[in-house]
Amino acid sequence: MSGNQRLNLPLLATRSTCSGGTYIVTGSNTGLGFEAAQHLVSLGAATVILAVRDVVAGEKAQHAIESTTGVTGVAQVWPLDLASFASVQGFAHRAIAELARIDALIENAGVAALPGVDAEGYPLAITVNVLSTLLLAVLLLPHMSETGRKHSILPRLVVVGSRVGFDARDKWEMVQDDPLAKVRDQDIASAIGLQLYAISKLFETFAVRYLAPRIPVRRTGVIVNLVCPGLCKTDLARNAPPEFQTKLRQMHAQFGRTAEDGSRTLLHAAVAGEETHGCLLHSCEMGE
Repeated sequence: MSGNQRLNLPLLATRSTCSGGTYIVTGSNTGLGFEAAQHLVSLGAATVILAVRDVVAGEKAQHAIESTTGVTGVAQVWPLDLASFASVQGFAHRAIAELARIDALIENAGVAALPGVDAEGYPLAITVNVLSTLLLAVLLLPHMSETGRKHSILPRLVVVGSRVGFDARDKWEMVQDDPLAKVRDQDIASAIGLQLYAISKLFETFAVRYLAPRIPVRRTGVIVNLVCPGLCKTDLARNAPPEFQTKLRQMHAQFGRTAEDGSRTLLHAAVAGEETHGCLLHSCEMGE
């Protein structure tokens, strides 16, 4: 991660772009997701779904948003456990049944779990960051497409990735010929170690880049993009080894973005134009 990343990013989501909209933000009880949800409430969204694994933490975030913005009745807490495919399916069914429109699905939730912690038969980081994230996108895309046309809006499906995956090429080469099978191999997973998070984000990037041309905006009416929020001061690595956390704290102090600053990259992706379909964004700009 470069030490030259920009700080004090522009807030490109505005009241005119967000007013009256319905937004889903996964992992929104803390960090980037919380800050993005709070901005959306402030900008006049009609409904902001805080999609969270821990409902109590979600309700605490809801109260904090309402206290800060002075706006009640907009932020709603819905349970969503990305470690469970059944939970993802249940959440999607509820959204389809209860939400007349979805202006943006911001898939922010992620984990940096080490190998050895599994869910649904895969390492937790793969299940949460890749499989469940893509499952939710696929389940909600038809509803977003249908209701987008009905309401004359252009919904955005935003997948929060990370360019850190591009630094894990050697580890990716260990699994690239059959990623889903090989990440389940305990010896390979152990060799990947701390880079499992990076591998999951590279996997996510490749998946979105593969899918986007097959679901063009002209057919679906939905923009699908990726966003890298950069190095931000959040608790994402709370389960990492102490030596890694020490190094990360040093990097945060040198050039880390605040969670609020980083959230602006998510909001940019949630209002960005059709030219971003299938692209990676960062620092509130088109990326490489």
